[in-house]
Amino acid sequence: MKNLFLMAVAVLFSTAIMAQPEEGPEIEFEKKVHDFGDMEQHGDASCEFVFTNTGNEPLIISNARGSCGCTVPQWPRKPIAPGESETIKVKYDSKRLGPINKSVTITSNAKENPTVVLRIKGKIEEAKTSPENKSEGAPVAQ
Repeated sequence: MKNLFLMAVAVLFSTAIMAQPEEGPEIEFEKKVHDFGDMEQHGDASCEFVFTNTGNEPLIISNARGSCGCTVPQWPRKPIAPGESETIKVKYDSKRLGPINKSVTITSNAKENPTVVLRIKGKIEEAKTSPENKSEGAPVAQ
């Protein structure tokens, strides 16, 4: 009987410990991939990734690193309070032609996912010259 009582107390104690909420910050993104689709060369290749600190301590993003020099992230340098949302802005150099498939690696003090990879994709096509942009009356070489 004494062993049964001790076992019941142990089970209740371990259940109470497991039910305690995890301490620490957490980062949760609304989306982790942005698709620019087809866009013209030199177009606006900027996007934002919205995230929320779903933890119970301040979230600190220590770094955001693009996979190459053509992908430049901007991130908040201040601690993000629990429940607060912020954005990471990413700008891609759209002078390059062809497919886009780049990543931005986010490093933070999040307890469960301290490293998150965000992706941008799409395709940059040569800008089409419209008839309005052609100069009228220009001399013709003979």
